[in-house]
Amino acid sequence: MKKILVLLLITQLIAACSRQYDQIVDFSSEGEIKDIPLNEERNLYFGDLHVHTKYSFDAYLLGTTVTPDMSYRFAKGETISNGVRDMTLEEPLDFYAVTDHAILLGMASLWADPTSNVGKHPKAKPYHNLNSPENLNPESAFDRFLLFNDIRGDSGGFPRERGSILDIIRAFFAQNFIFASAAYDHEEHLSAWKKIMEAAEEHNEPGKFTTFNAYEWTVRNQEPESASYHRNVIFKSSKAPKRPFSSFDSINPEELWNWMDGLRSNGLDSLAIPHNPNGSNGQVFKKYKFDGSPIDQDYSDQRMRNEPIVEITQIKGTSETHPRLSPQDKWADFEIVNSRKGKRTAYSEPDGSYVRQGLQRGLALEHEERGNPFKIGFIGSTDTHNGAYIFQESDNAGTAAILTSPIIRGSIPIPEELLTEEVKNLNLTVEEDQGFYTGGETTSNSVGGLAAVWAKANTRDSIFEALANKETYATSGTRIRLRFFAGDNLLNLNLNDDEFISKVYETGVPMGGDLILAKTKKPSFIVWAQKDKNGAPLQRIQIVKGFYSEKDRETKEQLIDVICSDGLKPDPLSKLCPSNNSSVSLDTCKFSQDKGASELKTFWVDEEYDPNIETFYYLRVLENPTCRWTTWDAIKNNYEPREGIDKIIQERAWSSPIWVSSN
Repeated sequence: MKKILVLLLITQLIAACSRQYDQIVDFSSEGEIKDIPLNEERNLYFGDLHVHTKYSFDAYLLGTTVTPDMSYRFAKGETISNGVRDMTLEEPLDFYAVTDHAILLGMASLWADPTSNVGKHPKAKPYHNLNSPENLNPESAFDRFLLFNDIRGDSGGFPRERGSILDIIRAFFAQNFIFASAAYDHEEHLSAWKKIMEAAEEHNEPGKFTTFNAYEWTVRNQEPESASYHRNVIFKSSKAPKRPFSSFDSINPEELWNWMDGLRSNGLDSLAIPHNPNGSNGQVFKKYKFDGSPIDQDYSDQRMRNEPIVEITQIKGTSETHPRLSPQDKWADFEIVNSRKGKRTAYSEPDGSYVRQGLQRGLALEHEERGNPFKIGFIGSTDTHNGAYIFQESDNAGTAAILTSPIIRGSIPIPEELLTEEVKNLNLTVEEDQGFYTGGETTSNSVGGLAAVWAKANTRDSIFEALANKETYATSGTRIRLRFFAGDNLLNLNLNDDEFISKVYETGVPMGGDLILAKTKKPSFIVWAQKDKNGAPLQRIQIVKGFYSEKDRETKEQLIDVICSDGLKPDPLSKLCPSNNSSVSLDTCKFSQDKGASELKTFWVDEEYDPNIETFYYLRVLENPTCRWTTWDAIKNNYEPREGIDKIIQERAWSSPIWVSSN
């Protein structure tokens, strides 16, 4: 009898835990979805596909109490509180996805609850009542930072504490160590996941506002690389797995793609979006597979099937390019964070960590007949751990509740009443002329980017299709409107024709597309940008060109200004616009209103195109300079801007590339 009971128990554990990530659940709410009219010329939608709420352990640890429901209400224009301050968008978003970490999903709030089974563990005591109103203050920030050691297990911490014998059995059969942890509650994990999916379904309004079932696959590999290569996984429909496939199931991205392929074969499509390649220490665009073997065509096909786009910018920096990789590009140093993600003291090697080089490396691999695994489009997003983000340099609310404080963000000095000897000795502070500041990467953090898509309708199907087709672009948070097309006869079109866009779609390809030319043809392009109605005027539109040189057996890049503001013309030698002499005051943050353009629009032909090599092109649109958030913080609190960090910012947008080849 005992043997039978043991077998039954084992069977239940295997069924409940080991393959739940393969079980597909439909989370849709009842109700008829009406047909939504489709616009073949495409509509522009702005959104954020990288948002963390209280169910992410790190967000909760930093004071965030925002639920997925609150997060979606914020995106639709409501005012919410992150526990410390109210937050409201200047303009609502069109689409949104809560992407909480699959690892330890929902656990942090249990640790903080002394009545829960997990919260009763002795090592949970430092977390008890962590986000009670009396504890949500800047004074608690430094203690909260120290709790990360236990979360990461750097000191054999709480998440690695062994649980009950049943937990150990469950972990054995699931081949997943987290199930054996005393810090883990499997049912609460499933419950949190279900609540996230249900919130997405509740707030999805086809034609008005689109939500996606989604999560973050979070990985930090071991020393010596110790770098991150995280992905957000976005599901196309109301369906999702019963539990998400996490890095506790595998740290190999190829296994993630295998899982996604398996779901796709069972009717559930998805895509993964790598983010923060800048902090990956060369992991995201490396030349080899996970096991060290060379990339081949099958690898390239699978990666592109599952990862057609990349998050090029967010709060933890911009991953377009790096001054070491693009020394001739004077704008390459935009919002650079040089440390490895999750490891502030370690330098992230630029080689293999930046998107432009990835695009170039893809061309080289294709030349070697190994496929192109890096034929990627661009989006921006935030990675906010507030459940909400405002996108304004003038009103930076921080990346989590406690980081709402400019003191903790490092933009103003730490007041004397907080500057205890313990704080001074945390290796989190640095002494400068104006006093002690929070150190590390806090001042390197950006305000956050936006994802822009050209889609036929504001629905899951249409926006997902646009993402998969790479008809997308990224911004640094500004709402620049941007279009980019290529063809072989676009110069015959009239830019002012009312039917201009429909004709372009008939004769050319949009951003994210492939243009195949006859050997005798040269590619022509339409570049078109309009300023953010609440932002600074436009300064220039640039084309970034990359190609593989057969002669030199290496990839190369060129930067070309194709249109300048204020009637200026690019220099024939440098191919760059002269300065338009716009300015910004570091005392008031007022910027030039009489310089720059509200719209820039033109044709451009690449007269130097070589039909024998494949080439990619993407646009970079620059606004006039404005004050960076750190400068705004200082001015508002009557301090001089902190030395050693950028005081101004030149907001921008990046189109997805267009790849051109000749037959």
